[in-house]
Amino acid sequence: MLKKIGAIFKRDVKVNTKDFISLYILAVPLLFALLINIFSPGINETTINLALIKGENTAQVDYLKQFAKIEQFKDAAEIKNRVEKRDAIIGVIPEKTGYYLMVQGDEPQGIIDYAKLLTSFFELGITVNDSSSEIIEFGRTVPPLKKILVNVSILFISVLAGMLIALNIVEEKVDNTLSAINVTPTSRLTFILGKSVMGVLFTLLGSASLILITGFGGINLVQLLLILGVTSLLSILVGFIQGVTNTDIISAAGSIKLLFLPLIAGVLAIELLADKWQKFFYWNPFYWAYKGNDSILSQTGTWSEIFMYSGLVSILCVIMYVLLAPKIREGLK
Repeated sequence: MLKKIGAIFKRDVKVNTKDFISLYILAVPLLFALLINIFSPGINETTINLALIKGENTAQVDYLKQFAKIEQFKDAAEIKNRVEKRDAIIGVIPEKTGYYLMVQGDEPQGIIDYAKLLTSFFELGITVNDSSSEIIEFGRTVPPLKKILVNVSILFISVLAGMLIALNIVEEKVDNTLSAINVTPTSRLTFILGKSVMGVLFTLLGSASLILITGFGGINLVQLLLILGVTSLLSILVGFIQGVTNTDIISAAGSIKLLFLPLIAGVLAIELLADKWQKFFYWNPFYWAYKGNDSILSQTGTWSEIFMYSGLVSILCVIMYVLLAPKIREGLK
């Protein structure tokens, strides 16, 4: 049996390396990771950008670097060109009696006020040590935006794993090999397991690559593996039902995209809606998978929580299997 499963898996690998859509899907985790690293800020990164004249006052540059992102330019004309671009950056231009702030006019008032304070504090010689403020630490060490993007990307990878399974099954139908299962020693269970290997490996390896590249390697990987394992069940079910009910790659890919709706619905429910609305999304396996991933990425999840989330996802997958199994069996005839 294992030999037959391996043979089916090898055939899928060979087919996927020749098909553009499959190759693109296989590259998606790396693309997600690179884009998240490029565009998501760290938790301690400032959103204040200041433009100064290079060499004008090195002490001022060193001081402001503690509190803002600094860009240096040759003269005021270059600063003016930089300030007029689309993003929010404030020019700090020296004058005989002090400094003036060069703004474009559409910057948030809070940023302008912050730049004024920093410039005044430098002139007055006020340092961090002069502050009487007390820092209270809430233990939020993971960048919130980055965590959300990584979590959503993991769920997207699981959906794409289902698409990969569906595309492989459609390819079997195009080659007229799907119906031949019934007259070969390969059982339906062996065929299903063999076709599932590609999707499960893609989910596990793709998510692991995403986690490591985006800097979340310190999380509990065993907990994440448990959540990914039960999420893969959903990918397998959807992949098979779409694979056996569609006759071409385009329609199969289009049908799989419908899964993005409950995925996004689960994310938005958790991030935006009040507690009283949460119960309306308990039917959604992506809802519980997202909550499980969130606790793991935050490094706050206990094993009891992870078992609960993974158990709920498993129960919902079993319910889906009971509903979809007759249609899958019919499609494999």
